[in-house]
Amino acid sequence: MYFVKAPNMLKCLYPKEFIWQQLANDTVYLSFDDGPHPIATPFVLDELAKYGAQATFFCIGKNVVEYPQIYQRILDEGHAVGNHTHNHLNGWKTSIPKYLDNIKSAEQFIDSKLFRPPYGRIKPKQAKLIAEQGFKVIMWDVLAGDFDTELSPEKCWEHITLNIESGSIVVFHDSSKAWERMKYALPLTLAFCHQKKWKMKGLG
Repeated sequence: MYFVKAPNMLKCLYPKEFIWQQLANDTVYLSFDDGPHPIATPFVLDELAKYGAQATFFCIGKNVVEYPQIYQRILDEGHAVGNHTHNHLNGWKTSIPKYLDNIKSAEQFIDSKLFRPPYGRIKPKQAKLIAEQGFKVIMWDVLAGDFDTELSPEKCWEHITLNIESGSIVVFHDSSKAWERMKYALPLTLAFCHQKKWKMKGLG
């Protein structure tokens, strides 16, 4: 089970420093988790370029190691990047030292103080220690659900169009698992935002 639109009740369970949405006029923040990926990430970059859109890529360290040229393309095209751990660890199931060490491992290859916990799952103590190291924890207010293999591409798009608004931080995934739904919903999302005259920017 997951929330497409992050409810205020859920936000209250996390530290107040977590960022769920931006106070921005006519701007949305598209983000992509789990890359770089040899097929999905170049597709995303090509689609963003059609609209002059910027986004934020929360990368897994081991994938950056495997696909350094794609990661460099993300940077070269002016997008923001963030740390998504080195091995996509679930914070709830990982000891605090191991979790922090895994973030440090990813930080060797990802030069960013933006962090998003895989699955959105992180222990309060982990969050506190990450913040003390200067990281800004970025969550979201709209979850496309493209990772859900039981979801149709059309339903994924519906998730977005019914919930996105100015200031939204939207999560897609540039991964094999999400590919079928993401490749359908992303072009529609970009066209929708363009029609609304919303700027599409990376997080900082």
